[in-house]
Amino acid sequence: MQSVTSSLALDGPESYGAIAPDSWLDRTVLDAAFSAARMGVWECSLPDETLRWTAGVYDLFDLPRWTIPDRAYTLSLYSPASRAELTALRAHAIAEGTGFEMDAEIVTPLNNRRWIRITATVECSGGMPVRIFGIKRDITRERSLFDRVRYLSEHDPLTGLANRAVFQSALAEAAHRQDDIALILVDLDGFKLVNDQNGHAAGDAVLRHVGRIIAEACLAPDVAARIGGDEFALVVRAGAQSPVGTAEQIIAALQGPVQPGLSVGASVGIALLRDHGDMEAVFHAADTALYAAKAAGRGRWRLAPRPAS
Repeated sequence: MQSVTSSLALDGPESYGAIAPDSWLDRTVLDAAFSAARMGVWECSLPDETLRWTAGVYDLFDLPRWTIPDRAYTLSLYSPASRAELTALRAHAIAEGTGFEMDAEIVTPLNNRRWIRITATVECSGGMPVRIFGIKRDITRERSLFDRVRYLSEHDPLTGLANRAVFQSALAEAAHRQDDIALILVDLDGFKLVNDQNGHAAGDAVLRHVGRIIAEACLAPDVAARIGGDEFALVVRAGAQSPVGTAEQIIAALQGPVQPGLSVGASVGIALLRDHGDMEAVFHAADTALYAAKAAGRGRWRLAPRPAS
């Protein structure tokens, strides 16, 4: 089978030598086409790990086209996660005589962060792998759009916190694994009055302020979410931070005015997964504790008791 790199020119001492003189696919056409597509062809000779690139690959890595590409240096430009994935996929493809495709993140010498899509095929001779070759293409814009769409699908647009779907997924996963987590439900006191007296713009300002407070009270990888109009939830590791301490931090932070004339408080319900067993039960327990806190005078927390056995 004729390889891509035997029919397309590669930069180097014998650049474009494989193209017949009468071929309409001359160097100018190829360079223009690959440049427009933000892509290039590459190959690596496996016995000596020698690389050859077309101009497009040099441009992706912001490297001068006259330099000889070095594999170790090129690998250092990949993010740690992408480098590890690339190394594993490459080794498997060479061992099996197959190929692979992956998306990788690189940071060029000019400090440009890019995403590239790599396709690779291993060529064998006499049953032994002799080279690996393929195409590298810039997908930074595609990746940026994908990340933006994913972010919008997972976050509340007003506060930047996780949305209800992410919260439910995190709680369900924790319940499935029986993690030692606490569910903290927060409901604002006096928020309706702020909206009624000051309008929705003021209400939005309050919600953004509350969102920042709740985000600060949540330690990664715990989840803080807005799950309703003025309702918030946190799924926190019970061993990493005190759920009661987190509740008190949120309540205390909301005791002062958000801005002159705008004040809200918070009532908080807490339930421990280990006391209630599953997702539905722990949510019901935290919700019941929340309304107990409101009934007790608002601006306080209540911990759901362990059910009697």
